[in-house]
Amino acid sequence: MTTPPQRMYMCTVTAPTNIAVIKYWGKASVEHNTPTNSSLSVTLDQSDLRAVTTVATSPDFTQDCLWLNGKLEEGAQNSKRFRACVDGVKALATDKVDGETRAVVVSKAEWQEWKVHVSSYNTFPTAAGLASSAAGYAALVAALTELYQAQETFDHQLSTIARQGSGSSCRSLYGGFVAWRQGSAENDWKDSLAQPVAPVEHWPEIRAVILVTNAQKKHTSSTTGMQNSVRTSPFLKYRGEAVVPQRMHDMERAWLAKDFDAFAKLTMQDSNQFHSTCLDTYPPIFYLNDTSRDIIRLIHAYNDFYATTMNDGGGSGSNGATSLRVAYTFDAGPNAVLYTTAAHVQEVLQLVQFFFPEPSLKETNGQTTLPYVRGMLAVEETTTTPLDEQLVQYCQEQALLLPTSGKVQYMYVTQSGPGPQVLLPCSLASDVKTDGDDQKMEINLDPTTGLNTYVKS
Repeated sequence: MTTPPQRMYMCTVTAPTNIAVIKYWGKASVEHNTPTNSSLSVTLDQSDLRAVTTVATSPDFTQDCLWLNGKLEEGAQNSKRFRACVDGVKALATDKVDGETRAVVVSKAEWQEWKVHVSSYNTFPTAAGLASSAAGYAALVAALTELYQAQETFDHQLSTIARQGSGSSCRSLYGGFVAWRQGSAENDWKDSLAQPVAPVEHWPEIRAVILVTNAQKKHTSSTTGMQNSVRTSPFLKYRGEAVVPQRMHDMERAWLAKDFDAFAKLTMQDSNQFHSTCLDTYPPIFYLNDTSRDIIRLIHAYNDFYATTMNDGGGSGSNGATSLRVAYTFDAGPNAVLYTTAAHVQEVLQLVQFFFPEPSLKETNGQTTLPYVRGMLAVEETTTTPLDEQLVQYCQEQALLLPTSGKVQYMYVTQSGPGPQVLLPCSLASDVKTDGDDQKMEINLDPTTGLNTYVKS
């Protein structure tokens, strides 16, 4: 395209990441990108962790284009995953009509013919085990849905399209607590879809603390790891058939009952079993690092301290207290996600910062322009109340830890959140104003040329 398009429509949508508490690992159908078992996840708030995607379409565009984090992805228009999302949503397109006259301004047939430009970026590390692809593909499908005015022909159909881009992205199309049902080949995998279990409002006290121990791209990609596990791990098949179905039932029940004890225990058990499956793979896959294991020991020591000091000796007391105050989970990477509640998040943050102090300038190569503790809740959840000395001593002895800086690079404090949000509704590009800073932040493509404007900072 050498001249600016004369007619172009565009929109911008954000989508969240999600962190699974019942993991899936492995493809039942590579062609349909379906899982070997069902899974459950918590959708995280988008104030800090999100993908921001602008899409534009015009009869003057000569080919589909994709920019990721400001970089043009060569050959993306032929990518199976990209094509599945674009073509899948296009198939559900409807006529765009004028809001006042009700006249058709873009027909469904025109949508099919016009090429699309996409610019997307993440506000958190990519390929580091924080489900960046889930947010990215969910944002892509949600943005295309807004652009093409797409309408589902059956419930949760859009999630079946998103999962063809990235499996876990189907869960990011919904907020709160979300299930991805495995589905079956008998139904041509149309029932392999995401379903909301409970909205954000059901359990608003849930908090998540994300500890980034390594923001670099992981050694073994999730796709490669899954393929190897399916091929070589007998434990994977056993887990999917004998363990996960009951855990799905128990986890949904725990969340709906707001039973943190049950939720926390299942979350940690399933994370451990997932990584055991990775170790059972040949050759083994090592996603956790030494700091990951330090965090696991610390969390168990912290929970044990309060379990042994409760009046009833553990479990749930008559006052509603629980013996478990925090749970860890690790996706396919070394970075920890700690789930806790509003009542305990301040102490959890203090404990983590005590044993994993902020890195020095030398340890970060001078890259300390951003706060060590980040997120919309970082200030709100900060306290000056000193840690219980007995707690610190107990954790030091039980976890065999001493305060060491540099192991955790930074952390986010966040909570459960909603699904995709529309920042810029489907609009004629010539009507889009870019003279305000807020408006500029909502657009990754130039409304005049349709080319990428996002520059990674």
